[in-house]
Amino acid sequence: MSKLLELQRRVAVAVMQPLTRDEGMRQRSQGGVSMQAEADALIKPNSRLTSFERLEIYNRQYWFRVLSCFAEDFPGLRAIIGSRKFDALSHAYLNDCPSVSFTLRNLGSQLETWLRAHTGWIADVEELALDMVRLEWAHIEAFDSASEPILTPADIEAAGPGLSVRLQPYIRLLHLSYPVDDLLIEVRQYEGDASTSANAARLGHFRRRLRKHVLPTREAVFLAVHRMEDSVYYKRLDREPYRMLCALAAGESLEEALEAAFVSSMLPEVERIPALQQWFANWAELGWFCRSSYVPFGDAA
Repeated sequence: MSKLLELQRRVAVAVMQPLTRDEGMRQRSQGGVSMQAEADALIKPNSRLTSFERLEIYNRQYWFRVLSCFAEDFPGLRAIIGSRKFDALSHAYLNDCPSVSFTLRNLGSQLETWLRAHTGWIADVEELALDMVRLEWAHIEAFDSASEPILTPADIEAAGPGLSVRLQPYIRLLHLSYPVDDLLIEVRQYEGDASTSANAARLGHFRRRLRKHVLPTREAVFLAVHRMEDSVYYKRLDREPYRMLCALAAGESLEEALEAAFVSSMLPEVERIPALQQWFANWAELGWFCRSSYVPFGDAA
């Protein structure tokens, strides 16, 4: 290992050490190493700051940035459990699941799994909170996941029944127990305008309402999270089109997807062909179909 690479790794380890409760650098690392000795070895003091104080600046700024990005990614979860608990949860989660990626986009990639193993953080609102986390992570993935060349309605019609259809890689399909799509839109609207005292007060009222457990009514929601012109949208679906999209997302053929769509369906036979035509026309117009062999994430009901 080169000396430069070794130095870079030591600095990274030091900077990524969790902060104290007072948001300062720890005296000892989690591995028991003296941070004073490490600071002396890594950085020189100057006329105003000791080596420890200079390293502490980077340690603090790293964590302030990471925590800020995490909060921006999960405003819905923060609204549900409250800011104070969310701040504590953020520290606990990022301590257990530190960033291992070149991009802060991936900070929340393990949050749902982590919360399922640490349900105390979301006691009394577990299903609602997990639904929200799933939606917020799907939003992140839909925003910047890959896209493939679009199959237009004309392409689909010309290809006939032998066409192999796949969904765009950025589409995420969710079966939710609560209408958290409406809830997240409301939160984002409040937070987006929270620079004024009136809107800040509305957001505070909204959070107090959630903390008092005036929660959304349980409702089965089938949702497609998708992207158009660099913006993310939530499109609600009926059970039949949702199941069909999940089948296509799983790589099944059109014939298999059609069969999956109408298993135990209450939709009358006479209405199915017109419904299929409407679904496909809408999905093709939105650019959801591609020929790619890429199989995007699906979440079957």
